[in-house]
Amino acid sequence: MSSIINFRRGNAYETLHFPEDAPTHECGIFGMWAPQRDVAQETFFALVALQHRGQESAGIAAAAEDGLHLYRATGLVGDVFTPEIIEHLYGHAAIGHVRYSTTEDRAGDALNAQPLMIRYQHGELALSFNGSIVNAAALRRHLESLGSIFQSSLDCEVFAHLIARSSATILEDALQEAVAQVQGGYAIIFLTADRLIALRDPHGIRPLTLGMLGGHYLVSSESCAFDTLGGSYLREVAPGEMVTISAQGLQSRQGLTPAVPPSLCAFEHIYFARPDSDIEGVNTHFMRKRLGAALVQEAHLEVDVISGVPDSSISAAIGYAEASGVPFEMALIKNRYLGRTFIKPTQEQRELAVKLKLNPVRKLVEGKRVLLVDDSIVRGTTMRYIIHLLREVGATEVHVRITSPPYRYPCYFGIDTSARGDLIASNRSVEEIREAIEADSLYYLDIETITRLMGNEGLSLCLACFNGNYPVSVPGSH
Repeated sequence: MSSIINFRRGNAYETLHFPEDAPTHECGIFGMWAPQRDVAQETFFALVALQHRGQESAGIAAAAEDGLHLYRATGLVGDVFTPEIIEHLYGHAAIGHVRYSTTEDRAGDALNAQPLMIRYQHGELALSFNGSIVNAAALRRHLESLGSIFQSSLDCEVFAHLIARSSATILEDALQEAVAQVQGGYAIIFLTADRLIALRDPHGIRPLTLGMLGGHYLVSSESCAFDTLGGSYLREVAPGEMVTISAQGLQSRQGLTPAVPPSLCAFEHIYFARPDSDIEGVNTHFMRKRLGAALVQEAHLEVDVISGVPDSSISAAIGYAEASGVPFEMALIKNRYLGRTFIKPTQEQRELAVKLKLNPVRKLVEGKRVLLVDDSIVRGTTMRYIIHLLREVGATEVHVRITSPPYRYPCYFGIDTSARGDLIASNRSVEEIREAIEADSLYYLDIETITRLMGNEGLSLCLACFNGNYPVSVPGSH
């Protein structure tokens, strides 16, 4: 995620952008088929629960007897939807979306807000998408050569055009044809007047869960949305599975494409997901605590205080503290009321941003040896500033422990990371990274430890950002 700060320069106000030194997720999606329930209001609450997955735009499409009703706009969920708007999104089913863009020059464009809705020969269709289609550019060029006109820069719009051009009369058949042409990592929910369809890419890179509320089915990027509504987690939508929910109940198509190894994004448990979410049946808080405890087994040293970088690393820091017997303290307090923009700041502005965003608690760290747990170091800028902040308030030593391997390769499956040249670990050793961030010591968990800990929970992972082995061939990545 990123932060903004408005500050005065002369007689004008300027806005600076400070990107967090961590990967950022692209989207969160939700859907429900629930006649006799207030589907728009409950979808709104679900999107609030998924707000951490995207803060740039939000939207809801609802299906009623008189057709689909859609509202989407840039902004946070609570700012986009008013009670009056929710009232007009009536119906028996709804899908929702929160977005984080990986394309900065179009990030604030309302045309790229989702759900996306089209009208074609078989009626109206809305879709909410999380992930990335790596062959979208080639598909788009081909479709445009056939006369297709695109309304957004969203790569998922190719799905809509492939469906519209299909000769299949059944939507599920048209989707199966589209999946066979699309390559990437994604989860997607479709809504028509008479059905809701959820599907996941054959590798299962992006998560998609199935839940239930009062006898009605729900789908979501994370199970925390079910908890918010008082619903329950049932299971994951399997890699390559298509689930159809309608008045006839739930139906499933397995094996949309030839079987391939499942490859859930490892960063879902390491960083992206809310701690209270279950992904592939594994609780994220539980997994992060195990990662923190593993750091103690591999690289413990004598310190006075354990702390985590808010918010995603708190669970891991607690796990480290419990395993080591060293007290856990909230040495860094996060300002949660900073917004977003995409204006790149100067070095001086970046430092100001960190100081406003994260404030060290002097009395907890002064005169103490501090061990800081974090989930990743992407560019290295934020970690270096945090270490400086802790030293400024009197920390005698600052040691860093990371619950993932060095982040060496960019992601092409819906995660916003820098080009490889901007990644601090792409061409540096661990010791060189330690020197760059000015820590007293630095240790990463290795790929073998991540694979063992998550594999013991039955998880098969995409580790491409650590080892460069992409589960889907990416044009131009080599």
